[in-house]
Amino acid sequence: MEVILREEVPHLGTTGDLVKVKPGYARNYLLPRGLAVVADRRNVKELDHLKRIAAEKRDREQQTAINAAQKITALRLTIKARAGEEGRLFGSVTNQDIEKAMAAAGQPVDRRRIRLAEPIKTLGEHMVPIHLASRVDAHVTIVVEAEA
Repeated sequence: MEVILREEVPHLGTTGDLVKVKPGYARNYLLPRGLAVVADRRNVKELDHLKRIAAEKRDREQQTAINAAQKITALRLTIKARAGEEGRLFGSVTNQDIEKAMAAAGQPVDRRRIRLAEPIKTLGEHMVPIHLASRVDAHVTIVVEAEA
């Protein structure tokens, strides 16, 4: 029996997959719990339509992320921090500080998307990767300067 999964089922498939299962498994487990629907002609057409809509939405989001990546890559942010004589910071510059600086520059980004391996603890210029979408990453230039 062929069914279309409505939710992810471990060891079977993910949402929207068309899978072949034994009739008893479908009748007694998948269908009553709402995890799947029978793969009749109407449901298969509806699945194809939903996949097309999802693909178009994914393409739009991908294009938006690419445009944002171009703007972010052009940014050069300056962050002032207290530093010692040897160029070491008393604290550190974290992804929260970078998030605030980007928002002030007009390019707000969620701090969880900033892929900072470890906090910045030295003065100078640093390249920080930002993950915007699948296969779309940008690098922003952060210049850490000492406070006067």
